[in-house]
Amino acid sequence: MERIELRTHQRAEMLDITAAVARAVARSGVRTGICQVFVPHTTAGVTINENTDPAVRQDVLHVLESAVPLLDPAYQHAEGNSAAHAKSTLVGCSHIVPVEEARLALGTWQGIYFCEFDGPRHREVWVQVIGS
Repeated sequence: MERIELRTHQRAEMLDITAAVARAVARSGVRTGICQVFVPHTTAGVTINENTDPAVRQDVLHVLESAVPLLDPAYQHAEGNSAAHAKSTLVGCSHIVPVEEARLALGTWQGIYFCEFDGPRHREVWVQVIGS
């Protein structure tokens, strides 16, 4: 397993980690198999989405903020980051991507994104490649 270390700079942002995950796949020596991308944080997540138009990332963050606002008098969690926990649950903490010919088998427009919901922070993404 490889750990990718990240530094986020905003409360909410999406960082393209596709190249870093692809490097982990290449170093693994696996030609055919799967790559699991896992985020070990309760206020962050990982998603796969379009990687050409940066406006898509902003739109996703906007939709999540609209659905789960930062502040809500109904929140019970004392740390003040209830919205980040909820967004992490909605986005999810892992994805599995096929590996073919020692490369990530992503669609033409797909990229892998680390999603920060409680930054800025130091974060990690864990990558495990399984196959032959």
